[in-house]
Amino acid sequence: MTRPSVKPARRADAQHNVERILAAAVTSLGRDPDASVSEIARAAGVGRVTLYGHFPSRDVLVEAALTRVLAEGEELLAGLDLTGDPRDALRVLIRSSWLLLAQSSALLEAARASLPPGRVHELHAGPARRVDQLIRRGQAEGAFRADLPASWLTSVLHHLMKGAAVDVASGQLGQADAPRLICETVLAAYRVDG
Repeated sequence: MTRPSVKPARRADAQHNVERILAAAVTSLGRDPDASVSEIARAAGVGRVTLYGHFPSRDVLVEAALTRVLAEGEELLAGLDLTGDPRDALRVLIRSSWLLLAQSSALLEAARASLPPGRVHELHAGPARRVDQLIRRGQAEGAFRADLPASWLTSVLHHLMKGAAVDVASGQLGQADAPRLICETVLAAYRVDG
């Protein structure tokens, strides 16, 4: 009788460690963009050697954590119905996504500090494209102003959502109030004159 191989158990254990490390990285970097590898390893319940066995550098770990958060966000947002009136679709998108941005704000800051220029933009291209397409459709249908570039209107929304996240984190704005205030401010900024 042959003994069962131990390798599948090791692979499962290794995958479990990767999941714990990524979850700890998302949480730790979400609280503090300067969280160290030691802090992340401690939060994951693994040693630094184990962490480095899966992620050879902090930069690689930060990118993996950001990739995970963006993938989870994409999974949530991909199911949204953004058809119909662009203003209503924008409200749906803001209400569904602003908290994702708020929760990943510090992680984005860590990524911008760690990753090469342009890499965060590359990783964030999918969510940005969804907003840009909605804004362009709104402009084409006359629902949003067309005298400003869609890319600028996309940036306005991103910065407003990020500012709201900062205000919620500092206690200046209630989390429940943020989506309504973001929607009303953005829709006023996007409004077609007359």
